[in-house]
Amino acid sequence: MKRQDDYELRRGHLKSLSDDALKDRFWELAKQLTDPMLQMGRQYTSPAIERSVLLRMGFSSLEAKAIVDACMEKGLLRHGAGHVVYKLSGNMNVSLRQAGEYLARGEQWETAAGLFTEVEDYE
Repeated sequence: MKRQDDYELRRGHLKSLSDDALKDRFWELAKQLTDPMLQMGRQYTSPAIERSVLLRMGFSSLEAKAIVDACMEKGLLRHGAGHVVYKLSGNMNVSLRQAGEYLARGEQWETAAGLFTEVEDYE
């Protein structure tokens, strides 16, 4: 059985494009595919997802639970618990581990909350 090759027919609309134009077209299509996934990741999270992120950052389950619970109380969960730890770490010039330990003990929450504005641009 011989395969009906329609490659030339399917590539007709791309035939006249230069290498640079093909590269631009590829990245445009890749962006169209990934933008909805990135948008969902920015908008939707849950305590379970955030605990999982913190576990992968090296925190114990008890530390992760304490941080996530406090993020929920302070209205910071939408920013991501790992992001809260990350920003606090950078602001205080301490390791991620140390910043997370502060938060797990209930310390530095005012500082962490102050790092996030009401309207934040993620792009």
